[in-house]
Formats: sequence, structure tokens, C-alpha cells
Amino acid sequence: MATTSLPIIQALRSTAQRLATQAPYQWGHMGSCNCGHLAQTVTKLTKGEIHARAMQRYGDWERQLIDYCPTSGLPIDTTIDEMLALGFTRTDLTHLERLADPAIRGAIPFERRDLLRHNQRDDVVLYLRTWADLLEQQLLAGITLPSFATAPQPVLAS
Repeated sequence: MATTSLPIIQALRSTAQRLATQAPYQWGHMGSCNCGHLAQTVTKLTKGEIHARAMQRYGDWERQLIDYCPTSGLPIDTTIDEMLALGFTRTDLTHLERLADPAIRGAIPFERRDLLRHNQRDDVVLYLRTWADLLEQQLLAGITLPSFATAPQPVLAS
């Protein structure tokens, strides 16, 4: 799973919020699908720019991730580079496109989990928020706060 970090959690939450409120969603469009929306958040590129980059090589996001080569010079690989540099993995992105990560799906209530459809906006929003929640729980579990307990103060006799 992606690196547990605030920038990753923020990217997932920002993407979910944008999708939940106003962003155009189209699963068959490389810049408006599940990975396309996350790429917009991470790279600050428009959906059109991401789509144009992806069209320079054959295939959907899964194919692009299989064919990814950091030294290819292809613009879509530069886009993927930015996502990987933030802390996502190629497997994360492949799972995102199909809402398929077992750990994330397992954290979704059973009655919703079995009805998830990879090309439905609300399901993508739920998946992104659940993923962010899981990473946030991991992040918080790794934080140890110092003890602020103070020793009892002696009472002065009067």
C-alpha cells in the first residue's frame, strides 16, 4: 500500500472531495477516471493534459502502468513518476482503477463492498476516503506522544 504520509492522505482526501462535489467523472477518459482524478490532484495537470499524455501510448491506466518506464521520456511516464514520487505504488494505481485493493475493500462495510463498481463516482469516492482513513489510522498508530504526567508537587505546611 502507499507510503503512510500526510501528502498521500491529503491527495486521496482532496481527490475524493473534488469528485464528490463537482468534478466531471468519466471512467473511459484517461484524465477523468479513477487514476486520472488522482493524477490531476498530484500533478496539477488538467484532465485534458493527462488524457493527451496517455494517448501517446496505447492502453488504459492498467496497461500504462505495466508499460511504465521511468526513462522512456513519454509524458504519461512523467505523470506516473510524480505519483510514484509522492509515495503511491504501481500496484496502488492499478488497484485504484478497478477499486480492487483487498485491504481497502475489506475496510468497507460488507453490504457496500460487494456492490462496489469501479466506474461509479460514489463508489470511487468511498474507496478513496476509506483508503485515506486506513493510512491515517496507520500514521496515528505510529506516533508516540511523550508523557506529560508531572510528579506530584509537595504541599507546603502552613
